[in-house]
Amino acid sequence: MAEQRKNKRMNLECKLLLKRLDQEDSNAREVDVIVKDVSKSGIGFSCDEILTNGSVYECLLTIWTKETLHTFVEIIRVIPKPGEFFYGGIFIGMSEQDKSRIEIYSEFSDLDENT
Repeated sequence: MAEQRKNKRMNLECKLLLKRLDQEDSNAREVDVIVKDVSKSGIGFSCDEILTNGSVYECLLTIWTKETLHTFVEIIRVIPKPGEFFYGGIFIGMSEQDKSRIEIYSEFSDLDENT
């Protein structure tokens, strides 16, 4: 399969809070996810929940500095796997400052890998 990503992806351990925006849901809840990779343009993660391709969720992404980035994620890829689902999403409305935080971490990760 050909690489479709515009930006380098990196592994990052964090939690996401997903709140679906395109349906009325007063009971927003945290969904347990495992972040596989993240870049300044998007995120790949897996979880047990069934999320809909094309849906938009509110996202609180806790990064390596323990800061929380507030953004929205549109699900653009759904890959069913045994016991879980893998999702690819693009960030919507992420500030340039927050994109820069992710990009800077990527550059430092590259330095660590090359030393």
